[in-house]
Amino acid sequence: MRIAAGLILFAVTLPLIPATKETPPQGPPPKPFRLPATDDFTLPNGMKVTIVPYGVVPKVAIRAFVRAGAVDESPSQVWLSKLNAQMMKEGTTTRSAEQVARAAAEMGGQLEMDASWDFTSAGGVVLSDSGPQFVELLADVLQNALLPASEVSRLKADLGRDLAVEKTQPNSLARERFLQVVFPGHPYGRVFPSESQLKDYTVDDVKVFYGKNFKAARTHLYIAGKLDSGLRQAVQKAFSGWNKGDEPPELRAHPVSARSLQVIDRPGAAQSTLYMGLPVPDPTSADYIALDVMDALLGGSFASRITANIREQKGYTYSPFSQIGTRAHQAFWLQVADVTTAVTGPSLKEIFYEVDRLRKEAPPEQELKGIQNYLAGIFILKNTVSPDALIGQLHFVDSQGLERSYLSTYVQKVVAVTPQDIQRVTETYLVPSKMTIVVVGDTSKIADQLKPYQNATP
Repeated sequence: MRIAAGLILFAVTLPLIPATKETPPQGPPPKPFRLPATDDFTLPNGMKVTIVPYGVVPKVAIRAFVRAGAVDESPSQVWLSKLNAQMMKEGTTTRSAEQVARAAAEMGGQLEMDASWDFTSAGGVVLSDSGPQFVELLADVLQNALLPASEVSRLKADLGRDLAVEKTQPNSLARERFLQVVFPGHPYGRVFPSESQLKDYTVDDVKVFYGKNFKAARTHLYIAGKLDSGLRQAVQKAFSGWNKGDEPPELRAHPVSARSLQVIDRPGAAQSTLYMGLPVPDPTSADYIALDVMDALLGGSFASRITANIREQKGYTYSPFSQIGTRAHQAFWLQVADVTTAVTGPSLKEIFYEVDRLRKEAPPEQELKGIQNYLAGIFILKNTVSPDALIGQLHFVDSQGLERSYLSTYVQKVVAVTPQDIQRVTETYLVPSKMTIVVVGDTSKIADQLKPYQNATP
């Protein structure tokens, strides 16, 4: 939900003139975000539609989210959803790939498709007066994808190159191991396919995945921007004939909260990559917003405590960060840092120190207020930067089963979080003995440093 951002302040001091530190003037209270009135309806085939006016720039964002992603892959199908998304851009039963691309370009945009953990998104941003035509194009791609066998080898080769690069990156290796441990036996824990697995996928595998998952009842179409008067009618005409299909099955994850130290050896590495975290309540929890504020204060902003400690004070790392990652009705807190090999152990010690400090002591009012103002400002910014960003926020609340009022009341709830709330949620949910720790580095140089973290208590 948050945009990772920071402000770097540069101070300039004249020689021989001592600088006088002044308290900055009190800023105005954060303004609440006001969600524009939305037009929501459901087609007879079960497809949901949301249309919302936004701004005066004559552009409109049109994006469909189909509940079809990695969560729908079997253990032998990792990245099949990615291959399917790429294949769907290769034309329809009535348009070639070139015709699809040219049509979108003539409308001032391009067709974009991306498969993620729970959804495949398809759409783009076009000129407002081309909105109805883009709706028709998008409907053709979603309902009538050609999936040509002639393109399978090329697209698999592209994904193979991506896989080869990912497997050389320490952050990718750490992320894979972290998710494997936290979500064992679940698609959320399967990050990369094997090279042979990817090579073995056939066009028939793609067609089965597409035919099973791309249905109207699994789809929510969002339209936001300066609206053309014919959009609602265009949606009804283009999508009403789509097969309803079945509601997607719910594959519940059972994340693990238990101490685990995972070490991946990279001989000669000058740095160690640290991933550490554990499951926390999902966005439907009454504590989620307090956790969001806690994360920003602890490690998720440039002014956070962990950043101040291991970057500013000790110089162990350049860009540590933490975040609350979300899946459908799941969430986990994660701290990441690339640290110099010689300070791998000390870095873990300082991170745990900051976690424990916040578990025991509520933060000062002024420190918390600065974080709250930061979060409120970032939230307003990301909801007003573009219609596509607004669609992202609407999709988040809808896919998590939240009320739309979540967006309208977020700022007020962030500001209402107290220091005692921060201490309480940290103590309750950030339990060091339940954290998974992944370290990618030179085992010969870090093994002794990691010994204190092999047991449940650091």
